[in-house]
Amino acid sequence: MGLLLTVVVHSAGISDSRGARCLLIRLFRAGFNLVKIFVDGGYKTGLILWAKAMCGYLLEVVQRSSATGFQVMAKRWIVERSFAWLLFQRRFSKDYEHNPKTSETMLYIASCTLMLRRLHPL
Repeated sequence: MGLLLTVVVHSAGISDSRGARCLLIRLFRAGFNLVKIFVDGGYKTGLILWAKAMCGYLLEVVQRSSATGFQVMAKRWIVERSFAWLLFQRRFSKDYEHNPKTSETMLYIASCTLMLRRLHPL
């Protein structure tokens, strides 16, 4: 459905693989029983093996197509669509937050707004 389960916001000095480990730990601690998680091609084999060994999650890498021009990719559009939904919130038009915890909270609030709109459409 493209809704948020959990969020990790960190500084740009932390690598994506390290941030993904934090996210996977939060998912595991929250008790989410996920069968498969789709990740970008930038994540290394070490993260994939770590996720399987530590959390029991199967990470599947969604590779970019080598074809030129626009092409819809298997699961990648779900992530892009979810980002587009979040960007409807004016708060995300600029980076107003200085504290990563505040940014995480704002993402949760925006996600709750999306879920409430789906429950009670206008």
